[in-house]
Amino acid sequence: MADSDSYLKWAAHLLADLPGGCTAELAVIRTPIAPSPAQIRAAVTGVAADPPVLSARALRRAAERLRPDAVLAACTGPVVDVLVAEVLAGLSPRPVFVSGLPGISVPATEKAWLFRSGCDLFVLHSGREVAEFTELGRRLGGGGAAGLARLPFLPAGQAPPAAGPRDRVVFAAQAKVPRRREDRERILLSLAELAGRRPDLDVVVKLRALDDERQTHAERHPYRRLWRELAERGTVPAGAVRFEAGPMRDHLARAAGFVTVSSTAALEAIACSVPLLVLSDFGVGAETINLVFEGSGLLGTLDDLADGRFLTPDEEWCRANYFHPGGLDDWTSHLVTLVGRARSGRLVPARSLLDGPAYAAARRRARLRVEVPPRVLRAGRRARRRMNRYLKISYSWQHSWRR
Repeated sequence: MADSDSYLKWAAHLLADLPGGCTAELAVIRTPIAPSPAQIRAAVTGVAADPPVLSARALRRAAERLRPDAVLAACTGPVVDVLVAEVLAGLSPRPVFVSGLPGISVPATEKAWLFRSGCDLFVLHSGREVAEFTELGRRLGGGGAAGLARLPFLPAGQAPPAAGPRDRVVFAAQAKVPRRREDRERILLSLAELAGRRPDLDVVVKLRALDDERQTHAERHPYRRLWRELAERGTVPAGAVRFEAGPMRDHLARAAGFVTVSSTAALEAIACSVPLLVLSDFGVGAETINLVFEGSGLLGTLDDLADGRFLTPDEEWCRANYFHPGGLDDWTSHLVTLVGRARSGRLVPARSLLDGPAYAAARRRARLRVEVPPRVLRAGRRARRRMNRYLKISYSWQHSWRR
């Protein structure tokens, strides 16, 4: 099951890579960040049928009916924890619980391990990631094995042929980085400058979500809104840059260049032999989620973007990061071993590090996300905000009267 667009894309492609003889069922669990029907179609196109959206109770009933050998919890950390520890707890026979991260996971973080420590298998996508999380698990305890899988949506072998002329520059927008409005406006200004210098290129901002859609992380300054404001002030020509959603592979099939701050889509661009830029203007490190690109040969600047200068990756870096030989993948062999133990009653379940009273309140909050309809949660948040504003005004009035 998946809870957002990025996790759904990862889960659909990962399940498609299972060995022959496996049967898989895909579902979206209803949470405030559940993808829209259009996002669902974009995530699973070509690999799976549109999955149903299930409540927590419906998911539990489905698990009881299907009695799965394994459950892939392709969700954000708190949701993984509450699914394994509460919603799906007590299933008989107990399935093998599998989780993972849908993109670049360097550096390894304690939070990612803690939330998934109740899972028997943690799927990662490079030797570096496996080594870092294995060491983290050894130090913190809990959790299960770390398994290696090539990022499932990366084409293996020869890049797919272009679907027409390569006349597009694609910027992959992200919700988390860069954080500051000013930095995001700088990116848009460079894209507009590129469009003015190269009228032969179609400059596109690839969006993860439209205005009324949700995504894994909340976006404080959406690019399309910033562009409209810049255009209204006359800073940029209104039609110089286009904004589109849809599957990334469709955009890359027409791309002459690709640019991002840290998106996993950079790896898709490499796999499709599209020259690219990973912007370093806002820093290179864990906070900008692009530390892994050090030494890749892909770091560039907004000046490079404005001039249309794109780069190709270092081959040695590729082999060490996400483009390892397929023979090194071992997550399915780990899975088969764990399922065999579970069927014979010899599986020792992974120990969650979040069990105990210290984390009970956090689990209750996470359970609300999967059990209460999103519209009710949103109404509750609006009511709390109104009440907080009222209390603030009331306190301010009383304080001024007493003075």
